[in-house]
Amino acid sequence: MPIPFILLLLLLSFLVWRRRSMAKYLVTCAFLLLLFLSSQLSVNTLVRPLESVYPINSTTITGPCFVMILGSAHSDIQGATAVQSLSTVALARLTEGIRQLNLGQECQLIVSGWGGELTHVSHAEMMANAAIELGVDKHRIIQFPLARDTLEEAQYLQSTLGQASFRLVTSATHMPRAMTIFAAKGLYADAAPTDFIGRADFGWRLTADNLVASQRAIHEYIGRLWLWLKTLS
Repeated sequence: MPIPFILLLLLLSFLVWRRRSMAKYLVTCAFLLLLFLSSQLSVNTLVRPLESVYPINSTTITGPCFVMILGSAHSDIQGATAVQSLSTVALARLTEGIRQLNLGQECQLIVSGWGGELTHVSHAEMMANAAIELGVDKHRIIQFPLARDTLEEAQYLQSTLGQASFRLVTSATHMPRAMTIFAAKGLYADAAPTDFIGRADFGWRLTADNLVASQRAIHEYIGRLWLWLKTLS
């Protein structure tokens, strides 16, 4: 998380303020880090390499198929519909999942995600309800309400599909790591990325959107490093 890390650097600079050279170094690092991560340079350096691995998928699906949407987040909003309760990321994934569903004739939609600590309804149930609101037949939806992360989603899918192929829908930044996890489980996914955040912008603009994009990219790089370390153990 860039902002807490930058604040930590600033806090450390205050704690070592009497050591002026060290304090100046920490403040300079915090400033340069904020400048880089909120700029278009960060998007070009961190985000786009992840999002360029798998192209947009509009290939027609023939025969029986499954479309798997990886979970994201939602909120319990009083009086809101399921669609309105989804996070921006979850809504982007759901709409792409429904688009993929419509590319075939006999496809089933798989949604996943547990409730977490801040919501009373599982994310899988909220995604299923939102899909129904958007016109998907409830009998075509499979839920994995206990899956807490991508690894568990792969495990649940493996026990359900076995070696059957499927379309995998997730954010473009997350897709390379997700494909690695599913492949390690012997699952044959056809990538369908969505939620592209590496937008082109003026190089001089420093925005909160770039900070968010940088945070998500860093999350993925750390996740890939963790996967690599697990394979060594």
